[in-house]
Amino acid sequence: QMTLVESGGGLVQSGGSLRLSCAGSGVLFEDAHIQWNRQAPGKEREDVSCITGGRHTTTYYADSVKGRFTISRDKGKNLVYLQMDDLKPEDTAVYSCTTDHSLCDPSYVSGPYDSWGQGTQVTVSS
Repeated sequence: QMTLVESGGGLVQSGGSLRLSCAGSGVLFEDAHIQWNRQAPGKEREDVSCITGGRHTTTYYADSVKGRFTISRDKGKNLVYLQMDDLKPEDTAVYSCTTDHSLCDPSYVSGPYDSWGQGTQVTVSS
């Protein structure tokens, strides 16, 4: 397993922007598919965005964030970013990065072999 650490959360007004970072450890990070999930209080966890690993990357987005969020990675720094623009109050949640990459691959089966970060709080005020 690898260690994932998120940062960049905070409080922002509706319409504002935030950039989250997911720092990964280990030589396998640049080849790993990395996904951002979020969970709001009282709601189920939602898959937000996913980026594939390897030489050529592909990105995937939930319909709820398409056109507003952008996922990217810096392979040299072992970082995956989630740029969030035009934020809405309904985007308020704890955001986590994980190797559980069901958005990248709907047939993927998550398990104890997956790595998760501790999460970072994003709060959007109206």
